[in-house]
Amino acid sequence: MGMTAAVAGASGYAGGELLRLLLGHPDIEIGPLAAGSSAGLDVTDIHPHLPDLAGRVFVDTSALAGIDVDIVFLALPHGASGAVAQALPDGVRVVDLGADHRLADADTWRRVYGGDHAGAWTYGMPELPGAREAIRASTRVAAPGCYPTSVTLALAPLLTAGLVATEDLVVVAASGTSGAGRSLRANLLGSEVMNDLTAYKVGNHQHRPEILQALRGVLDAPVSMSFTTVLAPMPRGILATCTARLRPGVGGDELRDALHAAYAGEPFVRVLPPGRWPHTAATLGGNAVHLQVTADDEAGRAVVVAAVDNLCKGAAGQALQCANLMLGLAETAGLTAQGVAP
Repeated sequence: MGMTAAVAGASGYAGGELLRLLLGHPDIEIGPLAAGSSAGLDVTDIHPHLPDLAGRVFVDTSALAGIDVDIVFLALPHGASGAVAQALPDGVRVVDLGADHRLADADTWRRVYGGDHAGAWTYGMPELPGAREAIRASTRVAAPGCYPTSVTLALAPLLTAGLVATEDLVVVAASGTSGAGRSLRANLLGSEVMNDLTAYKVGNHQHRPEILQALRGVLDAPVSMSFTTVLAPMPRGILATCTARLRPGVGGDELRDALHAAYAGEPFVRVLPPGRWPHTAATLGGNAVHLQVTADDEAGRAVVVAAVDNLCKGAAGQALQCANLMLGLAETAGLTAQGVAP
């Protein structure tokens, strides 16, 4: 008998992606699946792409209180995970895919998300220095957001190597519509997003404080960043273009060497060969981050481009990667760096 996982918010996009991954996991069985407004529905009414879950019915989230499982995944809207986590037994391991437990500073949480701060948990980005060991030792882990995953993994090696300045970071990142969740919104209708690109939450995106917290954590120094997000007419994927001022004498070879040194042996980070640039379709369905870097000598800036599947490495895949570490399983179990094409 394998280990058992419960999922709250299993009817959403990230929840559905997590179920897809768990169905292929060699060591984890799928336990209770909770969903608020979808409670009582067959799982395949919401996720017809998961036929092996036919006959399974979503339960109300309150049914998870006191549950006896090995791990619980919270794939809930921002602000909803804290109360659910408090109702779970103390000993059960929990991975939160939402933002409730990512930020350490309560004032920043209230400013960005509103409401009460539920407290900070171990930050679940295994590729950051020291993070893998901290995740293994934790029973409560906050999985990072999709934008923070791409931007942090792109810039952290250059900053820690001292190759770029810590101020004047500039990021422009495009995301597919699934990053906004499954709730019906007029601006996310197909007829609204097709043949269109639009910037949104310019200058005040909720993920900027999380990115700055992660980068400051690896540097132990102040960091400043301009962060602009763009809604792209595709269901999933993120392409983040990140630039920073080069330190004197730094060129493209040093930048590439820093990425290779940081991610040598990492199962889910791929530094692409020179001249090949990341694109979102190549990461579809995989738990991989694709990276490329160059020195724009005329502008005096490093340019790092990162691509991820926002629902996999940016959400469900990364959560499962953390769960594997917490449960003492192979970190790569149930996951692949390979994408789906066409």
